[in-house]
Amino acid sequence: MPKGVICLVSALAFHQLTDQLPRQVWIAIGQKDWAPKADGAPVRLVRFTDRLLTEGVESHTIEGVPVKVFGVAKTIADCFRYRNKIGLSVAIEGLQEALRQRKTTPGEIARQAERGAVATIIRPYLEALTANG
Repeated sequence: MPKGVICLVSALAFHQLTDQLPRQVWIAIGQKDWAPKADGAPVRLVRFTDRLLTEGVESHTIEGVPVKVFGVAKTIADCFRYRNKIGLSVAIEGLQEALRQRKTTPGEIARQAERGAVATIIRPYLEALTANG
């Protein structure tokens, strides 16, 4: 597995926020990092700034191996930032599931969206999904 942080569709699947099976493992790396060569699974690299690469990172053990994965709120914000790569419907599905399953709060999603400069994009969806609850 390449060095980096699991992100976007792969992180949605890890957090059980989508029923899609990612065809690739999405990995976030720094803007100046060398693109690693992956052995085995197909990998899709996304470059993040150093600040965005270190915020919201959680460490999980998968089959005895420590793996960095972005947390739920950060993953949702990133999906909206990269909606043109993964599809807006995937980002909306992740947001809906995260709120339905109560895996994060609207406030935390809004904070991560603000940090990632997508607050104005995600705000209408957050408002629509939390208007009655």
